[in-house]
Amino acid sequence: MKASLEILPVTPLIGAEVIGIDLSEPLTNHQKNAIHEAFLKHAVLFFRNQDISVEQQKDFGRSFGELHIHPARDRNGLEGHPEILYLNAGPHTSRVNGDEWHSDVSCDEEPPLGSILRLFEVPSNGGDTLFSSMYAAYDALSEAMKELLGKLSAMHDGGPNYIDRAKRAGIYDPTKVFPANPHPVIRTHPETGRKAIFVNKIFTQYIVDIPKDESRAILDFLFQHIAKPDFQCRFKWEKDSVAFWDNRCALHHAMWDYYPETRRGYRVTIKGDKPR
Repeated sequence: MKASLEILPVTPLIGAEVIGIDLSEPLTNHQKNAIHEAFLKHAVLFFRNQDISVEQQKDFGRSFGELHIHPARDRNGLEGHPEILYLNAGPHTSRVNGDEWHSDVSCDEEPPLGSILRLFEVPSNGGDTLFSSMYAAYDALSEAMKELLGKLSAMHDGGPNYIDRAKRAGIYDPTKVFPANPHPVIRTHPETGRKAIFVNKIFTQYIVDIPKDESRAILDFLFQHIAKPDFQCRFKWEKDSVAFWDNRCALHHAMWDYYPETRRGYRVTIKGDKPR
């Protein structure tokens, strides 16, 4: 491992920048272990000046698990690379990816472990991504609320989000079915053992087995709570920046404040496990 490798925290709660590593080269065991440790500690890692190929980005992702295939890849795919999600927002975009707080593809039965995004074209300003610690959001709850939420599950459904995007893009297929699965409102991270809130505005539709009005009230509270700036860090993208985040304990929100400029990149997602 290069002696210059450094992990620089962005905030005390979430985010760190990794300095002194070239992701175009295979990771040594020492580098992989150091990045994995920092990933678990900080929930999202940032890398600058990484002019890497699609294959090198996939290789980096595979260092931490098997790659995930996105359920809406037919709209945002990259030919010959089913593991890649192509993110492209420009002057003709009607809705960008990640425009609300969310955890990627939380509607899957086994939602992704993490995501790795590299932007190779960025606007002249704006287009930041916000990240929020769901560990910190959970820790800030009262003991009574923790007890209540710990008994609940919520339905995560990809249909409303992906169908809306398909209709806007003119590629809506009424025969296509997207995943929908219940997950605990409070999940326990399988590696750290810490508890985190696991609901989000894009995919979570309702709390299971309680009246609709109670479900709405609980989700409205949680959606406001998890969006508090107390739990957040903000990443300002540059060309060839990379962000690697933990979908099990962090939410993210992509700012669309750069219209009509263009923001483009590739995302690789790593398979996860069933939330518990």
